[in-house]
Amino acid sequence: MNIVIAGAGKVGIALAKQLSMENCDITLIDSNQKVLSACAEQMDIMAVHGNCASMTTLLQAGIQTADLLIAATNADEVNLLCCTTAHGIQPQLHTIARIRNPEYTEQIFAMRDVFALSMAFNPELQAATEIERLLKYPGFLRRDTFAKGRAEIVELRVDANSKLRSIPLSAMNSVVKTKILVCAVLRNGESVTPNGNFILEEGDRIFVTAPTENLTAMLKHLGIIARRARKVILCGGSKLSYYLASLLEKDNISVQIIDSDIDRCRELAAALPNTCVIHGDATDHALLESEGLAECDALVALTGIDELNMIISLYAGTRKIPQVITKLSHLGSRSIIDSLSLGSIICPKELCSGNIVRYVRAMRNQTGAAVSVHAIADQQAEAVEFLVDENTNYCGIPLRDITLKSNILIASITHGASSQVPSGDSVFVKGDSVVVVTSGRGTLHQLNDIFA
Repeated sequence: MNIVIAGAGKVGIALAKQLSMENCDITLIDSNQKVLSACAEQMDIMAVHGNCASMTTLLQAGIQTADLLIAATNADEVNLLCCTTAHGIQPQLHTIARIRNPEYTEQIFAMRDVFALSMAFNPELQAATEIERLLKYPGFLRRDTFAKGRAEIVELRVDANSKLRSIPLSAMNSVVKTKILVCAVLRNGESVTPNGNFILEEGDRIFVTAPTENLTAMLKHLGIIARRARKVILCGGSKLSYYLASLLEKDNISVQIIDSDIDRCRELAAALPNTCVIHGDATDHALLESEGLAECDALVALTGIDELNMIISLYAGTRKIPQVITKLSHLGSRSIIDSLSLGSIICPKELCSGNIVRYVRAMRNQTGAAVSVHAIADQQAEAVEFLVDENTNYCGIPLRDITLKSNILIASITHGASSQVPSGDSVFVKGDSVVVVTSGRGTLHQLNDIFA
């Protein structure tokens, strides 16, 4: 598949890397020659220097023979013009645009045909939605939902005082007193697909799947307090902070935003009437304490600088804040990040890539394509949801009688309103939702790809 990506910023480069791994032919356009040259050296892509919205540049990038255009520059208007121009050149082209400005949200939805958009994505809004879910249902470092919310894969860390420390997985259900499945473990930066003899150690990050009610029971029996946040402090007044505060206002959660830019504070105060906006330095410990840090239920570090976010979150950790969430734009050295008490880590550019990867796979395989795609275990494994249809093999056959490819695990089967952790007796039938976890290098385009 030929894909043109307009914009070599953080999101554009992340998409280029991800889609290159999907065996797509990538052409990257940007006006910064140095950035393009660096990308061309690191990845097997074609680089085109020029204005992303220019017809001449788009033709030079081969838009007339491309299958998909992803416009991911920092300017919404350029992205829209890029998609409209490209579609004018090639009417059969699929187009995806990054749109961040809240003022455009309703307009883009209502005028998708006018702008020739197949899809729009907003990394900040998606990250805000993910953070809201973590705040509304605390206790986990991360939650990925499947089957319309009936099944989940969650991330937990095994700390020094955890009841799971030194426990073999075969005994885990007796500890948590409910049926769950550990589908992956991250140990020292490496993803492991564990068996029943695998013994959990301090520092392990485990990825657990089960119906939502089982996960709630697991938290209770592990002694993890999961009281819903009532007061939240947001450090930084970015677009992400605006989207998150808007969502939390609707949830009747008390929100404070701290930002060092007085003009931005005035904008936020006007746009968020029920949010307390404070002008100040969020790294100032005295300011945080004076604004009630000790009494808050959660702190979310959302400044535009990763290092500041880490410093803020580390301080919140020393103050024993129940829930800490840290936004990071770069996840370069996970071994260092994992050694720090940063709570849940949110990376907007990684969150948005899952939806686009799913769209690309659906374009390749219109029948039986994935319903959702989530990268887990630091991108070393993937959880993919499929719907069972009339073309799916082995319908009605117990799982014990089916041979799967290596590094494939069926994590859950949802039939109607009921989701289950599968056993050897489990079967799937037409209409079911099946979540598969794979740690292999191959791509799962349809459910039949999992069978040996």
